[in-house]
Amino acid sequence: MLDDVLAALRAIGREPEVLATERVDVDAPVTVDDRALDPAVNDVLETTDGPVTVVMADLGLATPDALDRLFEPEADVVLAPGRGGGTNAFVARHPDFRVDYHDASIRDHRRIARNLTDDVIEVDSFRLATDVDDPADLAEVMLHGEGEATDWLEARGFELSLDDGRVGVSR
Repeated sequence: MLDDVLAALRAIGREPEVLATERVDVDAPVTVDDRALDPAVNDVLETTDGPVTVVMADLGLATPDALDRLFEPEADVVLAPGRGGGTNAFVARHPDFRVDYHDASIRDHRRIARNLTDDVIEVDSFRLATDVDDPADLAEVMLHGEGEATDWLEARGFELSLDDGRVGVSR
């Protein structure tokens, strides 16, 4: 999925960098920071001049078109909420924006952003809202994915299954 996210970002002319808790083998610069998500991302926000964009690596449905919609608004803060109440991506142009990833983080990020500026926009995107947090989420990747993650799942024997009218995955 990370490779798919990186490819989608490159397709729209972005030069992604990866922030990870350990070394990962990807075709992008990687910064290893073993701290929790909040301090690691907030350090980037505090030390970077200009806009900062965070796109989570588990967005198996991210496409160039969906990511274009994230970058399109010129707002101080652009948020892409996740289906489960998280924040799956954002663009922060306001220098004082900081993150608070816990519980329903989109609610916290809205509050943080609106306390700084009235210029806050949310991007309503199925593709950016769909992250993979548990095995059931893999069904969305297999149904709607267009990248390496879908091919990887199929090559390892995953397939869609129906259980009481719900689509899932089995192996």
